[in-house]
Amino acid sequence: MIKFLDLEKVTASFEPGLSREVERVVRSGWYLLGNEVHAFEADFARYCGVGECVGVANGLDALTLILRGYMEMGWMQEGDEVIVPANTYIATILSITRNRLVPVLCEPEEGTCLIDPARIEPLVTARTKAIMVVHLYGQVVDMEPVSQVAAKYHLKVIEDAAQAHGACYQGRRAGNLGDAAAFSFYPGKNLGALGDGGAVTTHDAELAKVVRALANYGSSAKYVFPYKGINSRLDEVQAAVLRHKLARLDADNERRRHVAERYMEGICHPLVALPEWREREGHVFHIFAVRCARRDALQAHLAGLGVQTLIHYPVPPHKQEAYREWNSRSYPVTERIHREELSLPISPVMTEEEVDIVVNAVNCFAPEDE
Repeated sequence: MIKFLDLEKVTASFEPGLSREVERVVRSGWYLLGNEVHAFEADFARYCGVGECVGVANGLDALTLILRGYMEMGWMQEGDEVIVPANTYIATILSITRNRLVPVLCEPEEGTCLIDPARIEPLVTARTKAIMVVHLYGQVVDMEPVSQVAAKYHLKVIEDAAQAHGACYQGRRAGNLGDAAAFSFYPGKNLGALGDGGAVTTHDAELAKVVRALANYGSSAKYVFPYKGINSRLDEVQAAVLRHKLARLDADNERRRHVAERYMEGICHPLVALPEWREREGHVFHIFAVRCARRDALQAHLAGLGVQTLIHYPVPPHKQEAYREWNSRSYPVTERIHREELSLPISPVMTEEEVDIVVNAVNCFAPEDE
């Protein structure tokens, strides 16, 4: 079986250094709000090219705290609107509704599956306060037209960069393309911890200060609470793990691009649509997503040949029970993507032989009723 993502093999590739880092922190006796987190925040801020980084517990909290921070700063209030892609993972939407803000769903481009900048401006109203872009699958959104709309209407631009660690747009990295950005360090990410973790990056020192307080129970100093905060802190062990892995992130992303190039060159099937890849450095291929009208049959075919695949994502947010009030809405492009998307194995530890097997397996797909 070629695993979709062999995390055991990925982790082993960082040994023995990774275990030494974990042991060092465990032996230190300091596990929260210490030097490891401070060092990783400084390193990741420098890597992204921003002035501020705040480590938090997970990617959802990172998004939620950015919005909450802007609310505490008076930039927005309950009932205000945030434009967001309709075809994102549900966490993006949850961050908005958790703050009692209103998600305004925007259809994506069909080729890239990223938010369509041309569809954003018609959705702007007097209540719109932000555009939340999602660098889906690891590819950066075309940010220039998004930024132009934001500037025209005085909107904040928030990046959901949970899948795009290290991706670049016009020479700048994800996390440095808007007013603030949220990252997830879930173990399967391009930069993954050994558990949950997340971060907020920004040039806005005031926002970073508010987010840092909100994530620590709302505390600005010990036993001083100007905000009704939450407990959302990146721990010392995870920070040390992430700092160790960060040194190899660019090389790992380049290996992912190599696997993607092999797929793009080798896969040739009339029923399988390859992803649109605009700029080489703009995609870090967290996911290699193909499209197929016979998706379920293709997945079964690949499984039969020992190739594990996943679907990102089978049901769009507006069709989820959690948002039943939206179930009657129609977003045709989004729904088609969710019906057809299939994610092929991709990771920095895939071998050339494994890539060959996946390519050949896709190319020999022959639905029985064809």
